[in-house]
Amino acid sequence: MTQAKVALITGAASGIGAEIARTLYHEGCDVVIADLHEPEYLSELSAEGQRTLFVSTDLSQTEQCQSLVERVTREWGGVDILVNNAGFQHVSPLEDFPEAVWEKMLQVMLTAPFLLTKYVLPGMKQRQWGRIINMGSIHSQVASLNKAGYIAAKHGLVGLTKTTALEGGPFQITANVICPAYVRTPLVEQQIAAQAETLGISTEEVESQVFLKASATGRMIEPAEVASMVSYLCSDQAKSITGACWTIDGGWTAQ
Repeated sequence: MTQAKVALITGAASGIGAEIARTLYHEGCDVVIADLHEPEYLSELSAEGQRTLFVSTDLSQTEQCQSLVERVTREWGGVDILVNNAGFQHVSPLEDFPEAVWEKMLQVMLTAPFLLTKYVLPGMKQRQWGRIINMGSIHSQVASLNKAGYIAAKHGLVGLTKTTALEGGPFQITANVICPAYVRTPLVEQQIAAQAETLGISTEEVESQVFLKASATGRMIEPAEVASMVSYLCSDQAKSITGACWTIDGGWTAQ
């Protein structure tokens, strides 16, 4: 990137979002982190030069999505790069799936990205430049049992991304969705531990026999791999890449 950009990353307190925030910061971006809790690494970034800002945000609340963009626009002039990364998982059969959880999952992982995109687009159009990156999942493309809310939201995110790409294209605004399989994050580590307890097997067996069963490479994806893809999509080299699904799945969907 040839000049400093303002990057807004949701769900960036840990995991994939944290790695994306670090990567974009080290590449010269001013970084806004939107999450429920302030990340421990924030002071580490602030010591190096670019601006950082943490905004405590509950993405399930529409008014907080709007106030987040309004604050960044007021204080920093607008958002150049939007990374919709926040998400969470709930596992339950359809007939038992809590309706309130369904609604919250779609709010956080589909409605919030729509709202944030809606609010940042006017400024991007005015500046004739923008990058919108939505964090999908392998479950944006295939389904698994008992994950109706997550899969519905991640599938919807693909459609939102493609529409954004078409509408943003004339203004040099690109929109893409990254679809990783299992990434080694604290959330996934917790899921592995829970499965190990439920199934009565070791965490290593859960990782290899359950989480990586469909992977050709047989390894977990590291957050830095996803962050590198975000970095590339934000670069001028990727200015003609838009409306695309970037799958990082170790060969899962090659079968």
